[in-house]
Amino acid sequence: MKRSTFLRRSVTLGSALAAPGLIAPLASGAADATVPAGFTSRRYAVNGIHLHAVTGGSGPALVLLAGWPETWYAWRLVMPALAEHFTVIAPDMRGQGDSDRPLTGYDTHTLAADVHALVEQLGHRTIHLAGHDVGAWAAFAYASVYRDEVQRVALLDAAIPGVTPPQAFMLQRNSKTWQFFFNAVPDVPEMLTAGREREYLSWFFRTKAARPDAISPATIDVYVKEYAEPGGMRAGFAYYRAVFDDIDQNTISKKTPLAMPVLALGGDHAVGDALRQAMTTAATDVSGGSIAACGHYIPEEAPRELIRRFNAFFGGG
Repeated sequence: MKRSTFLRRSVTLGSALAAPGLIAPLASGAADATVPAGFTSRRYAVNGIHLHAVTGGSGPALVLLAGWPETWYAWRLVMPALAEHFTVIAPDMRGQGDSDRPLTGYDTHTLAADVHALVEQLGHRTIHLAGHDVGAWAAFAYASVYRDEVQRVALLDAAIPGVTPPQAFMLQRNSKTWQFFFNAVPDVPEMLTAGREREYLSWFFRTKAARPDAISPATIDVYVKEYAEPGGMRAGFAYYRAVFDDIDQNTISKKTPLAMPVLALGGDHAVGDALRQAMTTAATDVSGGSIAACGHYIPEEAPRELIRRFNAFFGGG
């Protein structure tokens, strides 16, 4: 990695941060090559860090938050169609993709504050919001903190700390949630995955999709490239190390249920209807259920069905 790139993205931010409000195009490279036609890839100075986001389209703002171990790229198959009706904003949250990877700030209230600052800088006050996996954790936090600014929120295939019943996180036969425990252990995951990022991350894409080939090797390459960079795996593990903070925050938030409409969808080979059921304890207007023949990675496994569901829910025609 070039020294300038390391300074731009490493945990040592300091003077590498630009002045507040500066909007800079993303340096040319592999990430730019994956941006859909008509979209713009830029980095924004917000909340003391730089966030990368891909934006395009026109109309009401629709913010899409990706999960782990993915980046904004997880939404690439649905973004062009959604951009026909919405201004699509697909950020990399702190720790993801081409955003900065500070040592701290991975609880979902801080992730939400980052995205809120980005939304404000882009000139939007009210938004539609969608999140998948860890992105759904952050989307729930955003909707809880900025209630008057979120018109509708969609949550995809996630067990949300402090909302989903605790038994969902327990180790079980053929468990697919063991990473909640492994990733949260300090230092050990970094030691064991260094140089084996592809082997480790590929397990999730093969095992959590409805078909082991649903996420192509080329797509896995995109994600592995980002997480194999300095600080990438540590930042991803940091989401899990902040889970107890998330539980404390969400336990308080759910005492005042969300009033905006909530769409909760799970793949029928993954969370299924459990997310919708869990969200009925934290929101008053919940719809959704499960998507057939789909695993965990809904935006990539069932993009056409997700576009249909999103257009119907968010009012995109």
